[in-house]
Amino acid sequence: MVYGQFLAIGWWLAGGWRVYQLARFFQLEGYKSERFLRWAVTNKGERWYLAKNLLIFVLLSVLFGVLKLDISRQTESDQGNLSQIASFLLIASFLSIVLIVLRQPQREIKQQFTRTPRAIRILITAIVLTGAFELLLLKILPLAASPLTAFSISVCGFIAFLLAPLTLPLANMLMTPVEAVIRQSYLRNAQQALDRAHPTVIAITGSYGKTTTKEYIAHLIGGRYRVLKTPKSYNTLMGVTKVINQILANDQSYDYFIVEMGAYITGEIAAICRLTKPAISLVTAVGPMHLERFGSIDNTARAKYEIIEALPPDGLAVFNDDDPRVKAMHDRGYPAQRVGVTRQDAVGARLSAHHISMTIDGLAFDVRDAETGEERHVSAPVYGDHNVSNILMALAVAQYVGLSLAEAVMRVATLEPAEHRLVRRVLPNGVITIDDAYSTNPIGTRQALRVLALNTGAGRRVAITSGMVELGPIQDDENCKLGGAIAAVATDVVLINARQTAPIQQGLQSANFPVEHLHIVETTAEAVNWMLANTQAGDAVLIMSDLPDTY
Repeated sequence: MVYGQFLAIGWWLAGGWRVYQLARFFQLEGYKSERFLRWAVTNKGERWYLAKNLLIFVLLSVLFGVLKLDISRQTESDQGNLSQIASFLLIASFLSIVLIVLRQPQREIKQQFTRTPRAIRILITAIVLTGAFELLLLKILPLAASPLTAFSISVCGFIAFLLAPLTLPLANMLMTPVEAVIRQSYLRNAQQALDRAHPTVIAITGSYGKTTTKEYIAHLIGGRYRVLKTPKSYNTLMGVTKVINQILANDQSYDYFIVEMGAYITGEIAAICRLTKPAISLVTAVGPMHLERFGSIDNTARAKYEIIEALPPDGLAVFNDDDPRVKAMHDRGYPAQRVGVTRQDAVGARLSAHHISMTIDGLAFDVRDAETGEERHVSAPVYGDHNVSNILMALAVAQYVGLSLAEAVMRVATLEPAEHRLVRRVLPNGVITIDDAYSTNPIGTRQALRVLALNTGAGRRVAITSGMVELGPIQDDENCKLGGAIAAVATDVVLINARQTAPIQQGLQSANFPVEHLHIVETTAEAVNWMLANTQAGDAVLIMSDLPDTY
């Protein structure tokens, strides 16, 4: 029975290893149990892995069954044969663990498992639960007498192994009270740090454009004031809390704290605002980003408006009036100080852009302040008409905090694009790359294609994409439209992941895009290798909408 204990431990370790592998995806899904379980059920790789395991175990079960018949024919005088069969069954059981645990390594990992304290707590709890499941099954299911004990233990271990994906959501649920206590401690510390430092908080949200606008505001007012901004996409409540506790708590000299606020459900932005208490709020856009999580555009709009409702009566709200849903927020009349911006002549906007042009050198336009009548020419080394709106919103904030329009416009001339957002570079071999990997919305991808179209030289214009995700019921239709838009601009197309990009392929086919110029690969690395092997000086390559690991 000692060997049986080792066998049970072996199955527990196998289950624990699987839990560890799945923990990365649980983290990628934001610790949302429903989304993780849906991924586990629908993911092609996980389904194949499960099918392979079931096949292996069925074959081993048949083997055990055959040996059981052989055992039943043995007599008490055949103890040597029984011992040999028992040893074989034990070895076969350990072999089954090895065969079942082995899996095809993922061809490309873009985001590794981040060993945060919360992730480690959930992981350890889930591994313990895997062992608990196995022990429970061993107690419930009758164990056959030796030499079939190995088979019975393997059955229990295999069932616990199959249940491993359930342990992560269950561990998350069990740890909820612990996480709540820790969370409240972090929030209290962050609130105290904010109260001590007392920076003016500028809050930004929107379906797209919020990160870029955050960077532009920081650049414009950073020449006069000391500014802290949330890094990258730290736009959740705990992400913002982490920035406060790690940076603002140790340096109270910041004048402004620019906070990007994201959300997947209503109430999330309101929670961040309760912590940060913004004095200035901006809404860049309301679109279909994360539509499958919000459920409807109306829910998205309600979530974004929370950033305006959180303002004090004497706060400032800045709106992109070219977006009808954002304009509706402007028209609701709160707070008293409201600034609208427009590049499409929206009625009632204070800052407006005219004579917009985009060349290979960037954007140029004239900005007019309807309140003062002042007009200035703006040149910015960034691309995309949508960035005109982002610049206008940054100018509105700069004026409010004391910069003249002339001073703010001068600083616009030295703007830099946000990371992975229409970043144009010329590689040492002369190939032009346009990195827009974060554009996963219909408007952003169209703007990116306009930038690609600016490269009108004799070289190739290559579009590399894996399509748009999290658009809910409109996803396939929008990706099909994207295919048609790509066909009108690109000479060559590289699609990443054949299954995910099927609607884009349909759009390309409908636009009669030449099939010999369409290349389908399965990973980003393969796409990059194709680019290196098939492009030369003067060619332009647009890289957009890189798939997360859960797709």
